[in-house]
Amino acid sequence: MPRNKSVRHHAPGYRAEDYHYRVAWSDEDEAFIGRVAECPSLAAHGDTLEKSVREIRTVVAGAMEDLEESGDTATIPFSKRSFSGRINVRMPEHVHRRLAMEAEQQGISLNRWINAKLEAPME
Repeated sequence: MPRNKSVRHHAPGYRAEDYHYRVAWSDEDEAFIGRVAECPSLAAHGDTLEKSVREIRTVVAGAMEDLEESGDTATIPFSKRSFSGRINVRMPEHVHRRLAMEAEQQGISLNRWINAKLEAPME
C-alpha cells in the first residue's frame, strides 16, 4: 500500500467494489490474473476472467477486514478521491518547445494540445 498519507484513511466504509480492478491473461501462469490499482501487491488468479475478478475482490475484502481489525489504514479508492484537474509537469526545454510549436500549428492552446495528446489512444 502507498506510503502517501493523503491516500490513506482510518474511517471504515470502503467496499471492495469501490476499488479499480484490471484483469489480464498470464501465459506464464496459464490463468487470468486480477489486480487492484490502489494496492499493487494484491493479486488473484482464475480460470476465467469472471472468476479472476471475483477472486481479487474477495482478496481485497479480506485485506480490508484485516486492516480494520488491526486498526490499520486502508488506501482510499480512486473512485473516492478528488482530483483538481491540475498537474505541474516538468519536461526538457526541447520537448516544451516542440509541443508549443505543434499547438501553434494546430491553432490551439498548449494546454488543449497536451490534453489532446494525453487523451489519444496509445499506439
